[in-house]
Amino acid sequence: MIDGLYNTDVLSLAANISRVGKLDAPYGTARKVSKLCGSWVEVDICLEDDVVTDFAVRLQACALGQASAAIMAEVVIGASTVELQEARDGLRAMLKDSAEAPGGRFAKLSLLADVANYPARHTSTLLPFEAVLAAIMDAR
Repeated sequence: MIDGLYNTDVLSLAANISRVGKLDAPYGTARKVSKLCGSWVEVDICLEDDVVTDFAVRLQACALGQASAAIMAEVVIGASTVELQEARDGLRAMLKDSAEAPGGRFAKLSLLADVANYPARHTSTLLPFEAVLAAIMDAR
């Protein structure tokens, strides 16, 4: 049921991504691409004591990747590396293993629960999380 996948919440998130652009002096940058659909997400981050202090995103992705990026952009400032890893792992478990959505600052990921029924969309939905964690590695 495509209507459940691209519901009003998902489309609203996709249309309202904050922090789009580039940082002037990022500590780390990373780009992740879905080989299946060609979606890509590129992020810049700044860190202090393993906590994100600034963030910018550029992307060309489907509404699901955009919605995921919008959730990331809303809550990434102040998130620790551990929180981001746990959110990525929780999102992956929600999509692949029917686990509960991540909680805390990433609770809005529950809006993407229907993506679990569409394995071909899992990678694009995970792209913003994979990119942020790769940017953290780049910063180190």
